[in-house]
Amino acid sequence: MGKANTPFKYDYVGSFLRPESLKVARRDFENKKITAEELKAVEDKAIIDLVEKQKKAGYQVITDGEFRRATWQLDFMWGFNGVAHKPSKNPINFHATKTDLEDTYLVDKITVDKHPFVEHFKFIKALEDENTVAKQTIPAPAQFLLQCVFEENLAATKAIYPETEDLIEDLGKAYQKVIGDLYEAGCRNLQIDDCSWGLFFGQDLTKESEAFAKQLLKANNLAIAKVPSDMVVNTHICRGNYNSDYFSQGAYDSVAKIIFGEENVNAYYLEFDDERSGSFAPLKEVSGDKKVVLGLITTKKPELENKEEVIARIHEAAKYIPLERLCLSPQCGFASCEIGNKLTEEEQWAKLALVKEIAEEVWG
Repeated sequence: MGKANTPFKYDYVGSFLRPESLKVARRDFENKKITAEELKAVEDKAIIDLVEKQKKAGYQVITDGEFRRATWQLDFMWGFNGVAHKPSKNPINFHATKTDLEDTYLVDKITVDKHPFVEHFKFIKALEDENTVAKQTIPAPAQFLLQCVFEENLAATKAIYPETEDLIEDLGKAYQKVIGDLYEAGCRNLQIDDCSWGLFFGQDLTKESEAFAKQLLKANNLAIAKVPSDMVVNTHICRGNYNSDYFSQGAYDSVAKIIFGEENVNAYYLEFDDERSGSFAPLKEVSGDKKVVLGLITTKKPELENKEEVIARIHEAAKYIPLERLCLSPQCGFASCEIGNKLTEEEQWAKLALVKEIAEEVWG
């Protein structure tokens, strides 16, 4: 019998604060002070150190912390043919923060050859032991689709894909190729990270917005349609996470039936760390035997949550979905982008220690 797959009763989303040595090396590479090989050597060491800490913390899942990326989503998109990027003249604003994310847009049809993330996964796969499994995180196809139809990118996209359905088809084929290559590399735990649903949170669906929500759903389901039965695909649904700031807010209610009922994933990692996320009631729409990972511990602030309050919230969520199908994690990664959230590495590990302590008390 093989090792268990994600999600685990105590889990995490995937990204970790970058150590200073890695930040320096990346700056040096951008300034042409070191070679790509020298940067990779620093990345390799930082990832090995991180995995040792993940194991020491008692976690069964290991990731590379997304240490080879500048951002959680854009670096992945840059691995496809037909995608270009450049420094942004009008960067995206989060709630109170101006970002430095690069403009990323289409210049040709989307295809893929050898995606660099497959080699990234092979490195982390080799660090597994008898107690741990490696997880690969990638942005959801819906997130890629959303990037293509942002107002500033729409004209470029329409010049190549006049019909959105054709874009979805090519996205699906390209993702299927990458996911197949990851599977061949030994990946059995895939997580698709998705901020696209934030467009609909906290507001009623119109006929137009519901149609777009269905397109996002189709993009995700098509991409994972050929996943082998022994590969777990989970999704993390996020409201944005940049330097401890957020992008969207509102409850899940308006798209709960679509996301929780119709997306063909094994589990949902969900944000529930503050009032922006609404109540647990939409969890009643989770279909089949899918699991839910409650993101009740925030990565946006260093202060530790009250253990008894978190336990009470887990039992509150269990009114809508059985306790045995619930798990616990932070609400997001600690560094969705290279800049990272506003807490220290020590505070990061304290958060994860609290997640583990609470999960063991609740589930044994």
